[in-house]
Amino acid sequence: MGSAWMLVAGACFALMGVFVKQGGAWFSSHELVFHRSLIGLALVTGGLALHRGVGAGGLSWRALAGEHVWLHARRGLVGLLALVTFFYALARLPLSVAVTLNYTSPLFLALLMPWQLGERPSPAQYATVGLGFVGVALLLRPWLSPPEDLVAGLTGLFSGIVAAFAYIHVRRLGRLREPEWRTVFWFAAVCALGAALLASVDGGWRAPAAPIEIGVLLGLGLFATFGQLAMTRAYRRGKTVVVAAFAYSTVVFASILDVLIFNERLPITAWLGICITVAAGIQAARLTRNAT
Repeated sequence: MGSAWMLVAGACFALMGVFVKQGGAWFSSHELVFHRSLIGLALVTGGLALHRGVGAGGLSWRALAGEHVWLHARRGLVGLLALVTFFYALARLPLSVAVTLNYTSPLFLALLMPWQLGERPSPAQYATVGLGFVGVALLLRPWLSPPEDLVAGLTGLFSGIVAAFAYIHVRRLGRLREPEWRTVFWFAAVCALGAALLASVDGGWRAPAAPIEIGVLLGLGLFATFGQLAMTRAYRRGKTVVVAAFAYSTVVFASILDVLIFNERLPITAWLGICITVAAGIQAARLTRNAT
């Protein structure tokens, strides 16, 4: 069941990417992050209110805040940076390429473990990281890419680095026995507030002016939230190593949607890079799980 739920999450995240690419024609990445987070916040808060009730014994500020507010805030800020850079890459790169670059986070996590978690990677993990970066080089092809594509590609790769930091914060919150719903709530709240500030500074807001724009924003928020909930259930019900491998189904779904919706035709070297990066990411996730 855990693997099945992760396949659902992978499909939802890939569809979220489709809506981000479509929304990028009208909205900035900051605005897209805001709408994604606001819809997610409304769904999570509404679901909690229905499930737990409102008041001292249910959905109250004390219950929402918990005892580790600042750690949640830092996790939210890191997640905000990861989302903004990921959405920027999604709007400018083929869907499969942007998703693959974002899913390099296990590679960077292996490099960050000694300094952030006190866990020393094995030689096999370092070799896997090196293989993953070979895949990234084949995917981005910096010797051929125009400058604007290279900037978007490096931004997408940076989103993978920041996502690794976000995962470290989630690990720390898990060690403190923070409930998953509180982590999701704070992530959505901090991202909504931070994205609103960024959008205001970056040049103001563009209100959705047509039904298709409203539909794109709703689709973005709904698929992102459903994907996050499905992913949470997957890790709760399945074996962590297996579920982590199935998380890369997002890349598979994104590649299929790239062809069906956007008619993308990547060169064989790019597909080889995707395959190598995904294989290295799965192996890095497996080795990291086994090490901890």
